[in-house]
Amino acid sequence: MKKTLLLSRADVERFLTPEACIAAVEDAFRAYGEGKVSPPGILGMRGGEGSFHVKAGFLTADQPYFAAKVNANFPQNGPRYGLPTIRGAVILFDAANGMPLAVMDSMSVTALRTAAATAVAAKYLARERCHTLLLCGCGGQAQAQLQALLHVRSPARIYVYDQDPQKARSFAAALEAEIPVDVAPVTDLPGAASASDIIVTCTTARKYFITLDMVRDGTFIAAVGADNEDKQEIEPRLMAKATVVTDFSEQAATIGDLHHAIEAGAMKREEVHAELGEVLAGRKRGRSTAEEIIIFDSTGTGLQDVAAAIAVYRRAQQEGLETGFDIGGRQAA
Repeated sequence: MKKTLLLSRADVERFLTPEACIAAVEDAFRAYGEGKVSPPGILGMRGGEGSFHVKAGFLTADQPYFAAKVNANFPQNGPRYGLPTIRGAVILFDAANGMPLAVMDSMSVTALRTAAATAVAAKYLARERCHTLLLCGCGGQAQAQLQALLHVRSPARIYVYDQDPQKARSFAAALEAEIPVDVAPVTDLPGAASASDIIVTCTTARKYFITLDMVRDGTFIAAVGADNEDKQEIEPRLMAKATVVTDFSEQAATIGDLHHAIEAGAMKREEVHAELGEVLAGRKRGRSTAEEIIIFDSTGTGLQDVAAAIAVYRRAQQEGLETGFDIGGRQAA
């Protein structure tokens, strides 16, 4: 009987390349848009000074799969204990018989699948020509976001912004050594935003900081940070003016920037243009004009987690990885 594979963060990073993750996430969103996949699920609970959420989804590739990701989010971990804010695990199952196939560290899965969704959205919704890209937030998600975006667009300049200017400077210096693009830390957020063709926000902000008057016509914005009801990055007036595409509208209306726009009375849920899967499936249009402002409200779904987990598991099998343990062996006679 197969062992349940046990995959560390290093294993996930070795087996899940940005290219493979983008392809897997794109296929998953398209399948969802074509009605071939059940809607993903989410459960959130608070505990002490942090919170826990469970995201789950089904997907059929060579066989049916189910994955559930359990993440803990404790913002005080860094300053108080020197630990990551977010930690957790993804469990991948064979959905035909319930066999647990793999347990894997969730940090890299989360970063890579979130960045992959941004790349897929940019591929279909951003203008082809991108001269300048602005990244807001230089934390754990930032590098994955840029690496994924550089697979679908080729900016000549990248601006990086963080509330901590030193963090932005350090991040920019590290990036310049890795990618053949001009990278510059910025402190003038309105100026950088108004000069950018693509804006990615991946912060823990609790109040919007990208406003309507900062953004020029034609901009594509990937709003990544608002993954619970207390987080917000985009001004409701900007949401109302833009063409809004979500990863999963029911979820975005509960925890995303869409949630805040609805609460502020700036827009209604039915004014969302499309879910990303609908665009990929051809059921809804993508960009219609060069002047259109498009916002991708990315809250992160179990659909992405299962797609990424399958890609990791398949590669681990190909490499002959055998590190694992037995869960629920054969039924006793």
